Amino acid sequence: MDKLKMHSPNLVDSNIEKIAALFPNCITETKDENGELKKAVDFDLLKQELSQVLVDGEQERYRLDWVGKKEAILTANAPIAKTLRPCREESINFDKTENLFIEGDNLEALKLLQENYLGKVKMIYIDPPYNTGNDFIYEDDFAESTNKFFERSNQVDEDGNKLVAWKETEGRFHSAWLSNMYSRLLLAKNLLKDDGLIFISINDAEVNNLKSLCNEIFGQQNFIAQLIWQNKKGGGNDSIHIATEHEYILVFSKNKSLVEAFFESYSEEYAKRYKEEDSIGKFYWDTFKRKSGKQYYSIECPDGTVLEKDEDGNPISWLRSRDRFLQDKKDGEIRFVETLNGWSVQFKQRMPQGKKPRSIFKTETIIDDKGTTSSGSDNVYSLFKQDVFSNPKPVELLKFLLGFGASNHNDIVLDFFSGSGTMAEAILSQNLDGISRHYILVQIQEDIDLMLHSTSGNARRIAENAISTLKELNLPHFITELSKERIRRAGKKIIEDNATKEGIENLDIGFRVLKIDSSNMKDVYYTPDAYKQVDILDLADHIKADRSSEDLLFQVMLDWGLELSLPIERKTIAGKEVFYVAGNSLVACFDDLTFDVVDEVAKDLPLRFVSAEKAIHLDHDKTNIKERFKQLSPDTEVKFL
Repeated sequence: MDKLKMHSPNLVDSNIEKIAALFPNCITETKDENGELKKAVDFDLLKQELSQVLVDGEQERYRLDWVGKKEAILTANAPIAKTLRPCREESINFDKTENLFIEGDNLEALKLLQENYLGKVKMIYIDPPYNTGNDFIYEDDFAESTNKFFERSNQVDEDGNKLVAWKETEGRFHSAWLSNMYSRLLLAKNLLKDDGLIFISINDAEVNNLKSLCNEIFGQQNFIAQLIWQNKKGGGNDSIHIATEHEYILVFSKNKSLVEAFFESYSEEYAKRYKEEDSIGKFYWDTFKRKSGKQYYSIECPDGTVLEKDEDGNPISWLRSRDRFLQDKKDGEIRFVETLNGWSVQFKQRMPQGKKPRSIFKTETIIDDKGTTSSGSDNVYSLFKQDVFSNPKPVELLKFLLGFGASNHNDIVLDFFSGSGTMAEAILSQNLDGISRHYILVQIQEDIDLMLHSTSGNARRIAENAISTLKELNLPHFITELSKERIRRAGKKIIEDNATKEGIENLDIGFRVLKIDSSNMKDVYYTPDAYKQVDILDLADHIKADRSSEDLLFQVMLDWGLELSLPIERKTIAGKEVFYVAGNSLVACFDDLTFDVVDEVAKDLPLRFVSAEKAIHLDHDKTNIKERFKQLSPDTEVKFL
């Protein structure tokens, strides 16, 4: 022991431990006067354990409850005055890509996406921090009232909304972890399409609580499966009891009745045999004759030859019944091929939709290998030539889930614990099947220097590698910087490896970086009553000085509920910068606004036009501009920041 305790033993804690050994079901959690989680005794249950008659107490009901549940709901519903600021220089193909990389707290990101992606996300996959006592976790400030959100300029204080390392003593507690997940899953559900799915990776520590949590949020009737993934192979001899080499993936739907049947994707090797294709689909010609068949009848060939017995004089068995054969022949599903050994009857063996996914991932499934944590590290190593992420999920595992979780054109996939960025690489690789999926990744700026000082062994070595790589690239030491670089390298490699593939030039390997920040508006915009008249005059321009026109554009897209991946075109009209979002869906100009600009923009009949009051020199010009649009483009909605 490094330090003396300098106090007498806490006998209450000691007694609680003794009770826990005898009656573990009577131990719950509470908070002490400092707000710290601690063990407590459920005395009603303890009385019942020590009584032979029914003990009166709180009314029993089936529910999942924990310390902080109500605060988690309050946190999920509380508004924030934040925005997403575009970062063009860190993006790839910024103007046209349909992929998003959002940098910041995922709780805030989910709130900001509520209007823009309500009911639009087909699949969510998350690999949240596990409750081991050593993980980094988002710590939310439940104590702050809603009004405080609008009173602070940067929305951050040193006690809340930050990334902290859990104390090892908290590893045995569930309440903080559940509160953290509850608020985020409540918001995530809103983003799912009605037939959408959510996949959550988890280990033994919280799988039961997480399933109960999801039952409450998504409804027990929308539970799909609890998949078992073998994440390790071999080793484990240093385990005390059992060498754990699996994790779970919980699968829930928004509305199970609307979810189509699942089928695994085929490997390229398996699909090669289906070389021919007609209006129905892919197929190959297979022999209709079967030794193991039990259908016996004669078949007449085009020259009148009758096939009824084989060369040994035994009746020929066919794959299908006579009635099915006659129907297939009529439908063009049967052909006769004359060979050196006589006539061969063949049928179109069509590619089935797929094989049903199994709850236990075994190597006998259609996709041979779902990958392990080790192969996930190999995916990253192939791009950086050293280990820079701890325990990344393998690309093949996520491709497997994408195969039936997001199998349609323009499906949007969200990962709001994106970590190493595996989901982005998985989608780029899976999109080689010709289906265009898009991703939204969310990741907080985890400080790798902080990790370096709080880890040891292999984790410390990986942190050192990560810092070394980022130093070479002259980038800040954040996980997000590594993730973005991983996506850049993965996209480049996929293009190079598939250079001869038809249509490879259309593969969207870009991503648009958006960073969560305080509002573009000065504080006076939200709390004018708190300022004196002289202050208001000084702050006549309510837009912060460091904000660009593109910052304002994305604020408008957020406020109007437009998808943040819509294509953006920048034009110069009458010497002013004008933004066109998705054609004429939204046109914006934040430079000094002239009637020459208005006249030219109005010709395109935009659905919406937005500018800033600072772009207008005279008050009456604002009214005149609106009237001008009424004349030239009467259906245009005009607004000013």
